[in-house]
Amino acid sequence: MSTNKDQFIVDESGNRTGVVIAIERYSELLDAKDELESILAFDEAKASSDEAIPFAQAVKEFEGT
Repeated sequence: MSTNKDQFIVDESGNRTGVVIAIERYSELLDAKDELESILAFDEAKASSDEAIPFAQAVKEFEGT
């Protein structure tokens, strides 16, 4: 969604090469990206034929204890 507040960086030919957005919008986009990555990871885990293990066991294995 473009607003009048968006500013574009252009090269010498006038081609848009970057954009300046409000920090609040940037934070919203990062949050949305994180949420989508979590959803994709969940979907991949559900589709996997790997055996599920308890969370506490996974943490122990991850921490190497």
